[in-house]
Amino acid sequence: MLRGLGIALTLLTRLPVRLSRAPTPAEQGLSVMAYPLVGLLIGLLLCALALPLQWLDAPPLLAAVMIVVLWVAVTGALHLDGLADSADAWLGAHGDPDRALAIMKDPACGPAGIIALVLVLLLKVAALSALLASTRSLWWLLAAPVLGRSACAALFLLADYARSTGLAADAVKHLRPGPTWFALIALAVAVSLPGGRGGFLGLAIAVLTFYLAYRWMQAMIRGFTGDTAGATVEVVEATTLLAIALFVGMG
Repeated sequence: MLRGLGIALTLLTRLPVRLSRAPTPAEQGLSVMAYPLVGLLIGLLLCALALPLQWLDAPPLLAAVMIVVLWVAVTGALHLDGLADSADAWLGAHGDPDRALAIMKDPACGPAGIIALVLVLLLKVAALSALLASTRSLWWLLAAPVLGRSACAALFLLADYARSTGLAADAVKHLRPGPTWFALIALAVAVSLPGGRGGFLGLAIAVLTFYLAYRWMQAMIRGFTGDTAGATVEVVEATTLLAIALFVGMG
């Protein structure tokens, strides 16, 4: 499991993790089980920044921006890049799966990608600012990264890989479905429990967002890619935070 966690950390973050050797295809499949745990580690890092900001009574908007900056830095903007590529493909493919895949390979970022990036980052900052102003609890800062990466793992379990080659192709072929499902469900529920009704609202919104993203991918490219997996992480995180912020604000 530690080997799988190390592989997942090198793929999903920019944390300084060194592997003794390149992962095998079987180990790539094993690492998917650790995706939700990577989300938990990211959440702990975010809490490590949020706590002193709370103690210092930092303005909520400033604190929210600082947390999002750390969030992007830890992940190396990997998922944001996937979000931008997926948005460009959605706008430019006009229903052609092959064209969508080609657009996602293009490193240039078009108008749809830029708009998607701005909207998701604004939603995160707004939701974080509202939550920091409304509550001292930080369970939601653990929940969002875990739910986002649980959704990513679920894609590997449910969808076909839309390309013939790639790291994800190896992982899909060597998944361990039972343990992976257990890991993502158990951790997703565990991080939602401290929030009570708000936590389970966030979990429900995460599941709904994942389902809609999954259906969109099936319609657009008949499967998923690394880019659409990254987009799923970002959108699930943003909608989860938004739902929790609205719930807390109404409380």
